Amino acid sequence: MSVKELFDLSGRTALVTGGSRGLGLAMAGALGEMGAKVIITARKVAELDEALGSLRSRGVEAVRVVGDLSRPEDVKALADAALEAAGAPIDILVNNAGATWGAPAEEHPLESWEKVIDLNLTGTFLLTQQIGLRSMIPRRYGRIVNIASVAGLKGSQHLKAIAYHTSKGGLVNFTRALAAEWGRHGITVNAICPGFIPSKMTHGLLDKIAPLVVASTPLRQLGEARDLEGLVVLLSGAAARHITGQAIAVDGGASVA
Repeated sequence: MSVKELFDLSGRTALVTGGSRGLGLAMAGALGEMGAKVIITARKVAELDEALGSLRSRGVEAVRVVGDLSRPEDVKALADAALEAAGAPIDILVNNAGATWGAPAEEHPLESWEKVIDLNLTGTFLLTQQIGLRSMIPRRYGRIVNIASVAGLKGSQHLKAIAYHTSKGGLVNFTRALAAEWGRHGITVNAICPGFIPSKMTHGLLDKIAPLVVASTPLRQLGEARDLEGLVVLLSGAAARHITGQAIAVDGGASVA
C-alpha cells in the first residue's frame, strides 16, 4: 500500500456529530475531501442545510440528519436515521458534538452540569454503542475519533467550567477504556484534544483572554479549525491501523509548557 493509499478514505462512510459548523464542519469536509461519504448531524435544520450546501459545493458526498444527542431517549432514533441515510455501514464515527457552561464551581447550577454531561459524555457513549453494535463490531472494523479538549487533560484558573472539564476528562478515559475493550474487534478509538480555537463556543471567552492564551502557548498562536483536519484524516484511515487509546493535544504546546 502506497503512502497516499494510507490516507485515502474512498468507499468509507463517516458520521460526524455536531457537523453543521466550526470544528465539526471542518473535519467533515476533510474526511469528504479524502473520499469518504459524510453524514453530518446537529439539532438545527437551517445550520445543517447551510453546511450541506458548503460540503457539496466542494464535491463532497454528504447527507444530513437532524437529532439531539443530549436526549438519551432520542439517540437510537438518530442512529437509525444516520444508518438509513448512509445506505451502508458506518466505518468512521467522529464524536464532536459538545456543550459548555461557564460558572465558578461553587456557583455551578445542577441543571447546567447535567446538560453538559448528558451531551458530552452520555450522548457520546450511547451513539458510540449503537454504531459499534450495528456497524463496527459485526464487520470487525471501525475508526472512532472523540473530540475531547486540553481541558480534559488539566485544570485551568481562567476557564471556570467544571462540568466541561469533567466531561472532557471523562471522554479521554472513555477513549482509553473503549480502545482496550474493542481492540479485539478491529476497532481503533482515539481522542483529539484541541486547545483554544476560535469558534461560536469559545468566542466570548477568547474576547477576554486571547492575549493571555497566546502568551502562554509555546507556538505563540491560537489554533484554527484546519489544524484538526489532517489529524482526523490520519486517525480515520489505514495510516492509523496501529494507533489506539491515544489522546492527542492540538494546542500549540500549551499543555506541556
